Amino acid sequence: MIGVTGASGFVGRALCAHLASQGQPVRRLLRQAAGDAMPGDRIVGNIGPDTDWRGALKGLACVVHCAAHVHRMGAGGSGDNLATYRRVNTQGTRHLAQAAAQAGVRRFVFVSSVKVLGEATPPGQPFRHDSPPSPQDPYGQSKWEAEQSLWPLAHETGIEVVVIRPPLVYGPGVGANFQRLMRWVASGLPLPLKSVRNRRSLVAIDNLIDLIALCTHHPDAAGQTLLVSDGHDLSTPALIAGLGQAMGTHPRLWPVPVACLLLAARLAGKGDTVARLVQSLQVDIAHTRAQLGWVPPFTVEQGLARAVTGQAGHDGRAAP
Repeated sequence: MIGVTGASGFVGRALCAHLASQGQPVRRLLRQAAGDAMPGDRIVGNIGPDTDWRGALKGLACVVHCAAHVHRMGAGGSGDNLATYRRVNTQGTRHLAQAAAQAGVRRFVFVSSVKVLGEATPPGQPFRHDSPPSPQDPYGQSKWEAEQSLWPLAHETGIEVVVIRPPLVYGPGVGANFQRLMRWVASGLPLPLKSVRNRRSLVAIDNLIDLIALCTHHPDAAGQTLLVSDGHDLSTPALIAGLGQAMGTHPRLWPVPVACLLLAARLAGKGDTVARLVQSLQVDIAHTRAQLGWVPPFTVEQGLARAVTGQAGHDGRAAP
């Protein structure tokens, strides 16, 4: 049986549905009771260094840790903010992994973040699985510290650790900036992004959960840090065009110099948001492919179509 934290969240909910569709028994490890309560659910409360995991982990072969104190736009780097991120993402992760090892759990899959490596890459110079970490905010810092805490624990206890670092995840039910971008495209309003020449790696939720599910049992996943993406990077204008195609519309893109966009965004207090639209952030998944023989089962086009229609493909197969 596989235990999943954050099972009511965007990734955890999709993962549980995928595992169930494969006939894999799942135990949802929830902070509070969910509206779709299931017999095997365990309510553990807030995740942190004092969470009581007794009984929740008994009989599990693997724990997939999706729960986290998530990155929020505009979050600063103050000590209080970092302390909050560390309590959940760093101390809470290590405490859970230690409890899992004591309960006899064989494998611990940690869903980390590409933000461990940084916020941007030069075009054509993607992050690799062995790139030096350079987190730029409390969320990325806390995830990096969590990763570091897991490897000595694996050595001490024998629990098999797998770390997965996804970039931006999109799909049915996605929120935040990706949802906002979809609304912009659907509105038909002109977008001043035609001059952007960046490259970004994204990962469709169905591709991410396919890899996570594989990592719960693949013998060569143990001890690995794995990057994941759709395997095809897009510029922001190409992403907008792809969303428009999925929506059956033709987005209106205007050419505005990138420097002007960034200046206007900073003056409006939206510098970070616009920077993500114009900067590159690429990941190289060659190591993941080679180590596990993994190929993303869904194309970018299929992923965007599913995000627009709200239909997920949890059977792990690409649509014809």
